[in-house]
Amino acid sequence: MTTDTHPDRLATLRQKMVDAQLRARGIRDERVLTAMERVPREMFIAEDYWEQAYEDHPLPIGAGQTVSQPYIVAFMLEVLSLDGTETVLEIGTGSGYQTALLAELARKVYSVERIRELARSAEVTLQRLGYRNVTLMVGDGSRGLVEHAPFDAIVVSAAAPAIPQPLLEQLSEPGRMIIPVGPADSQELELVRKKNGHAVITRLEGCRFVPLIGEQGYEKG
Repeated sequence: MTTDTHPDRLATLRQKMVDAQLRARGIRDERVLTAMERVPREMFIAEDYWEQAYEDHPLPIGAGQTVSQPYIVAFMLEVLSLDGTETVLEIGTGSGYQTALLAELARKVYSVERIRELARSAEVTLQRLGYRNVTLMVGDGSRGLVEHAPFDAIVVSAAAPAIPQPLLEQLSEPGRMIIPVGPADSQELELVRKKNGHAVITRLEGCRFVPLIGEQGYEKG
């Protein structure tokens, strides 16, 4: 490891990220901020990118996927308003970075990743860091995990053309889901609450995510 990526330097960069990218831009949930201070983002990316681990942009994680910029991850987690008692479903494990944050914030996390190599890598990293309240599965996340439903919260880390009906059905009432919805090149983050079996939608802000591939998402390719 070079001097530039010494653990102390990375910890300093992580704290600066929380202060300059999150607090300064309006993230106020102290539980989210504390989790972002604790979880080492560099552990979820290749060492070649460690110097960029706390910069305000996505980073590649292999298989054509990315880990989202820290601000958008914090924003989505803040919107979920987790208090530590919830069972959460994450669609799109990716590198496992957001999964680790959810593990800090919720009682139990189920995470689904369609790309087996990413799921395996994320599982190794999460176990190395000591997270024991996470269950990772490989499959079509657009269908959810009906065998473990209902979920108090659902976070979708890929863009869907519309809210997948299975995810709405597996959301508890009351519950909340955060999901990017729209065409492949540009989406809006939507906060979905369930009332009398129907989706009550609040549109939050524009975003751009990789597409959700699956039965209830986009077709591969």
